[in-house]
Parts: sequence; C-alpha cells; structure tokens
Amino acid sequence: MMSPRPAETVAGSSVLTRTAAAARAVLAPTRLQLAGKAALAAGIAWFVAPLIPGPAAQYPYYAPFGALISMYPTVSSSLRQGLQSLVGLAAGIGLAFALVSIGKPNPVTVAIVVGVGMILSGIPRIGGGKDWIPTAALFVLVLGGADAESFSIGYLVQSGVGVGIGLAVNLLIFPPLRFNAAATSLEFCRLALAAQLEDMGVAITEKWPPEHANWSTRNDRLSEASRRVREAVSDADQSRKANPRRRLHRRNIGADYVHVRALERITFHVKDITEVLADAIWETPEETPVPADLCTPLGNALNTVGALVRQWNDEDAEAIFVQAKDSVDFISVEYDRLRSPEKEVAAAASITMSLKRILRGIRGTLPDVAPPEKA
Repeated sequence: MMSPRPAETVAGSSVLTRTAAAARAVLAPTRLQLAGKAALAAGIAWFVAPLIPGPAAQYPYYAPFGALISMYPTVSSSLRQGLQSLVGLAAGIGLAFALVSIGKPNPVTVAIVVGVGMILSGIPRIGGGKDWIPTAALFVLVLGGADAESFSIGYLVQSGVGVGIGLAVNLLIFPPLRFNAAATSLEFCRLALAAQLEDMGVAITEKWPPEHANWSTRNDRLSEASRRVREAVSDADQSRKANPRRRLHRRNIGADYVHVRALERITFHVKDITEVLADAIWETPEETPVPADLCTPLGNALNTVGALVRQWNDEDAEAIFVQAKDSVDFISVEYDRLRSPEKEVAAAASITMSLKRILRGIRGTLPDVAPPEKA
C-alpha cells in the first residue's frame, strides 16, 4: 500500500513564530530609521511653526501633522504623497468654504460635506490625497467656526510647512536605497528554487516513497518567495527615484527586472515539476509512472539544473549551463528509447519539458550562451 502524500505544512504556524516575525518587522532597521526621521521632522516642524507669519502661527500643531503625512520609506513616495495630501487638503478646504456660507455646522451640512468629500475622493489623479478631502472639509466646517478663513489658511500653510520639512529630512538624511534588499531577495528566491530542484533530484533516486518528502509541500513558499522578489525589486526601483545617493550607489535595475521575470517563469515550472513528481509518487503511480531506467538520469538533470540556478551569477555559469543542457538532452534520448505501448513515460516527459523551459529562461540572462539553432 502506498504511503499517503505528506500534508501541506504552514510556515510560522505557532504563536511564538508569528510573534517573532512581527517583532522583526517592527524593529527592522529600515522601520527604525523611518521612525527616527519622522520624529526629527515633527520636532523641527513644531519649532518652526510659531515663526510662520500671519494667522498661520495660531495653528502650529498642523506643521508636525504635515511632516508626518509626508514621511514615507522612499524620497519619491514622500514627494508624491506629500504633494497629493496637500492637494487633497486644499480640495477639502474649498469644499468646506462652499458650505460655510449656508450657516453653522448642523447635521445636514456635516452630512453634505462628508458625502461630497467622499465622492471627490474618487478622483484618480489625487492618489493618496483623496482621503484628506472629506477630513479637511469636516475639520474646517466643524473646527473653523466663525474664523473659518484664518483656520483654513493656518491649516493649509502649516501642513505645507510640515510637508516641506518632512521632504527635506527624508532627502538630506540618508535617503534610503533598497538595493541591498533587492539583491538579498533575488538570491533568496534563487537559492530556494535551487534547493527544491536538488531535493527532488535526491528524492527521485531514492526508494519510493522517498524518505525525504518536505519538497512536496513547498509550493506555497516558492510562490511567496517569487512574489516578494518582485516587490523588493520594485521597491528598489522606487527608492532610486529623486534620490541623490543613486549617483554613488549604482545598480542595474533593468537587469534585476530581467532576473525577476526569469525567476517567476522558473518558479512556475519548478512548481509544476513538484506536482508531477508528487503525483507520480503518491497520487497516481499507476497512471503516471516514472520508469526505473529514467530515475537516475532525471535525478542528475534535476541536480545539474539546480546547481545552475544556485550558481546563476557565478563566472562559470555558462559552463554549468552547458552541463545542465546536456543532462536534460540525455533524458530526451533515453525516454524516446524506452517509450513503447507497454511503457508510459508521460511524467518523465513532463518533467523534462519543464527543465528545458527552465533552461530557456536562464539562457536569456546569460549573454555568452548562444540561442539554440532553428530546426
């Protein structure tokens, strides 16, 4: 009787693991740096706010507020969000002024200003500032009172001062570049895929059902690694925009995106191999068998392709690519030789095709590897 397929395991299922992960996220160096810069910007804004001439000096508390709403992890996002927030505030203030003439705040005017503000917040170009339209309108209507004009000027001017200070702090004090995070994520995804291929290379040559079977439950984690690598490269791309440090720390983000697309394709095919091999072992061994004569060549191919993925960026990657291609081509010859009406090799053929597609994805990132000749 065949052993049941291993159950899917959920990473981080214990309370302790989830708590530790949350603590690492909260205390991450990038988060602490952002918190420190936000605190500094708010403090400077509170110091500067009373020095602003005119009625705005009466509302200094909106300057730290402006510094806070402009503080984002990257310079470009701070600039974008800060300006969009100011646009949203101005729109909300204008809306409130249109209703102040009706009279004092009452249930009808409050309902109107919130409803219209919510409608206006659907304007796509306002972006992150959309949420401030109903908020600013409500503040002016309810808190402005008889001095709504001075309140509005102070609200908008002091918020603008805070936004400017927040942008200056984010721009001048270690403006973050996410290049290291992108490189780490790319490597992590690559090594995870390599380990998966190599573990399957070992499993396919063991006595079935294989003793080591964790590889069969990793597809969700591979998908998560692939998703995170695109996010990391996208963050790195955003972090270099409007960032003066990019001149000192250069990175080819275009090449990173090429690798991301290749890793996404490879992840798809590695997951497919995982499903095919797991089905052949545990689910449908009679319908999709892998002939014993092909187990060793398939194991070698999985291991050599895994080694190629692991050493993708090494100087000898081109030579490893040739070895991996030879090992995959050898399987094609073997299953053509073994295939007969009495012997089904569909699972082996599917695994081989996926390995060829993995090689095709990697070949596009290796300039010294010539494309295959057309038949």
